Amino acid sequence: MAAPFVVFRPISPSYVPSLPSVPPPENHHTAGFRRRRCGGGFGRWRAMVQQQTFQGTSASYAKEMERLSSKESLLLAFKDAGGFQSLIGGKTTEMQRIDVHERIVGLERLNPTPRPTTSPFLEGRWNFEWFGAGSPVSFAARFMFERSPATLANLLGLDMLIKDGYSKVTANLKFLNSIESKFLLTTKLSVEGPTRMKEEYIEGHFETPTVSEEAIPAQLRGVFGQAADARQQLPAPLRDTFANGLKLPLSGTFQRLFMISYLDEEILIIRDSAGAPDVLTRLDGPPAPSPMDPVISEYES
Repeated sequence: MAAPFVVFRPISPSYVPSLPSVPPPENHHTAGFRRRRCGGGFGRWRAMVQQQTFQGTSASYAKEMERLSSKESLLLAFKDAGGFQSLIGGKTTEMQRIDVHERIVGLERLNPTPRPTTSPFLEGRWNFEWFGAGSPVSFAARFMFERSPATLANLLGLDMLIKDGYSKVTANLKFLNSIESKFLLTTKLSVEGPTRMKEEYIEGHFETPTVSEEAIPAQLRGVFGQAADARQQLPAPLRDTFANGLKLPLSGTFQRLFMISYLDEEILIIRDSAGAPDVLTRLDGPPAPSPMDPVISEYES
């Protein structure tokens, strides 16, 4: 019997059966991630990351709201204590001082600037809102005004300009409710660390008083006129000296260390070596940071 004739034809690719996919062998590095994706899908893992990010944002937002609330609370405490005039006049009560100090500590805890001594926020003009009992500002205020009635001498305000490593403190004075003058104290600032600085007194300057004739009592106007005439008869060098005010060289007379415990775009808190706090609020807008105009040279560790 003849063997059957068999014809072998090439199999078309369309007829090739698909082979089952074989997963690659797992190892201990990839098994955990693959099981995480299989157990509930990749969407659950992504949602978990989004939830963690949202929680972190909420915590930052809550901390920022706490800081803003603490700032507002401190400013209200200044107002309740009678403000600057009550402080220099010795009318602030012990309870009011404790309340203000408590709020100062609460705000310092939320300081957003880790290196305030080299921050661009440090430069600008600041107004003194509060000063501690050991502050040089407090000493000067007590020495000049505590023993004098307000009608004789009064400290209207105190502000400070920080620029290019120097500070200029300006005291606005008023005598007899009619004579206004300014005392300017220039100091040099040196960076000693991320929060610590050294202040050295350079010069004091009493500006020539300006007099409002309308505010002078009638019985004193004759004396004022005589004094003005006598001034005009002075020799030119003395007249120019009087017009430019009186300058006091203070180099090498006094220096102090202080630390910046809080700084943002609106509030500056300074503590001296005894821990007495000075609180200042900004009078102008914060300067824009510029790499070409550094605030103060970096300290050396």
